Amino acid sequence: MPKQAGRFPRTRLRRTANAVIAGFIRYGISPGVMRLLTTRGNRSGFLRTTPVTLVENELGRFLVGVYGETGWVRNIRHDGFGTLRHGGWIELVSVVEADRKRAAPVLKAYLDHPRAAVVADQFTAAPDSPVETFEQEVPTHPVFEIVRSTTIRL
Repeated sequence: MPKQAGRFPRTRLRRTANAVIAGFIRYGISPGVMRLLTTRGNRSGFLRTTPVTLVENELGRFLVGVYGETGWVRNIRHDGFGTLRHGGWIELVSVVEADRKRAAPVLKAYLDHPRAAVVADQFTAAPDSPVETFEQEVPTHPVFEIVRSTTIRL
């Protein structure tokens, strides 16, 4: 029987951890791949900020919806843009959702990273699975390619 992707509950501990991580990212005291993504709520219009991991490789720059159809995924899918912050740098980004063929190698690269051990249970594919296996993961883990960006210093 294939492994089932895990559910990731939004517990008080997780919200607290995200707030602490966000503080480190805001002041630039975090790994270089961590960013604060700010999107506009697709229903409320309020700004929403969450920590994300940026995937940068020879294919381009990507944001991965590891936990599936979350708020930031719905918001960025609706607007097509957001901001990424790390320390005093803010980057306005435009994104497009990647199709299965484009997204599968990005998901594999994401899961190959040592820090991905924390979220490995969200995937049914193992890190050493072939890229074709990751094509089945795309509907539950959307991938957005950054197609245009402008960076400013605060």
